[in-house]
Amino acid sequence: MPRFLSAKPDARLIPLPWDTPLAQWPIEHLVALPRGISRHVVRFVTVDDQVYAAKEVAEHLAIHEYRLLHDLMRLGTPSVEAVAVVSGRVGADGEPLDSVLITRHLDFALPYRSLFSPGVRHDTVLRLLDAMVVLLVRLHLLGFMWGDVSLSNILFRRDAGAFAAYLVDAETGELHDRLTDGQRAHDLEIARVNIFGDFCDLEAGGLLDESLDPLGLVETIESRYHELWNELTGLEEFSGSELHRIESRVRRLNALGFDVAELDIQTSPDGRTVSMQPKVVDAGHHSRRLMRLTGLDTEENQARRLLNDLDTFRARRQLQEVDEAVVAHQWLTECFEPVVNAVPAELQGKRDPAQLYHEVLDYRWYMSQHENREVPLLEATAGYINDVLRTLPDEAMSGDAMVQVEGGGRRLANPYDPSMGYADEDDEDEGPAHDPWEDAAAQADAGPDGVLDIDALREKG
Repeated sequence: MPRFLSAKPDARLIPLPWDTPLAQWPIEHLVALPRGISRHVVRFVTVDDQVYAAKEVAEHLAIHEYRLLHDLMRLGTPSVEAVAVVSGRVGADGEPLDSVLITRHLDFALPYRSLFSPGVRHDTVLRLLDAMVVLLVRLHLLGFMWGDVSLSNILFRRDAGAFAAYLVDAETGELHDRLTDGQRAHDLEIARVNIFGDFCDLEAGGLLDESLDPLGLVETIESRYHELWNELTGLEEFSGSELHRIESRVRRLNALGFDVAELDIQTSPDGRTVSMQPKVVDAGHHSRRLMRLTGLDTEENQARRLLNDLDTFRARRQLQEVDEAVVAHQWLTECFEPVVNAVPAELQGKRDPAQLYHEVLDYRWYMSQHENREVPLLEATAGYINDVLRTLPDEAMSGDAMVQVEGGGRRLANPYDPSMGYADEDDEDEGPAHDPWEDAAAQADAGPDGVLDIDALREKG
């Protein structure tokens, strides 16, 4: 019997076939979800209505990553949740097997390949890069040196008109009290190399728009990283007659979604100049305010949009003199909840509630402009459901919305690469399914130009 290390054990995981190498698990335990290239065998495991990601790796690496992910979760960092480490595994032939790190699948989150596969606009790519930059800066502010920054190690969730990025792989990470400039520069250089390779892979597979240059994109990442880091931590000097700039700096940081926990302010001996430097900043300014007022747990930009709608609701109802918490409860029951509850059960896996409300507001604005009238919220909701939501793919990837390996009488051509679609009815069973991403990770010479040919990999599958 293997050993389980877990802070929140799920007894349903214990009967799974841990004496079998993860690559050979029967498909009735697996769920088909898109993912990026990995050095290790990775499978998505379904237990009743819960989905877990399982990664086969050496025991000391699994425990190291498990504990790092717990530390990051405690610090409020966007990352996947570590559930357990399964060690002491022995195969049917008596040979020892690597340990398995289990993390909870992040609902409504997608790997970058899934976001690129239908084709994306230039500004969408820049929003993805902005999300990645914000994640890297947040990690560095906490003293976390990643050591393996790449798009494959990030999951993205829709965040109003932007994206939020989540760390997936912390195997090479280190948590320090504070990072040196050299450590940050090293992480940024790793990001440049890895992400340049990610974009070259997309370009070789025909998934990157011709107007997007991989080198230009990684240079954008570096410049935006430095801009955000300087805004959050940079020293600012001004004359003693411009003390209003202290409040302006705090407002700018709040607008970026950060709270200032500590400011270092020093005045020159003659009082003519003042220097100011944020010492402690904490992301999540708007999401914390929305949580405090409504109990809704959202991404930062979603919270910003919902708070704006709450402020509009308050002004229209002339409730400026009413306590903010009371107004928030009224907005929640009269606006937010009716919109979310109007969505049919079979469509609830397409968008999380906060993202759905944001998109309904956008739809309502366009509909009002088109019809030259103020469209009621519930009328806009009905139109959005019929015109937009029904056409969107599922993104929850769990529960009723989960794409099973086999279901509805249809079988995926490859359970490890859902982008290949469903198998034809007359296809014969050709044995165990082939995982193209594992081959890609193992073959350094995957293509003549040193990049991975996505189409060729799919043909192999």
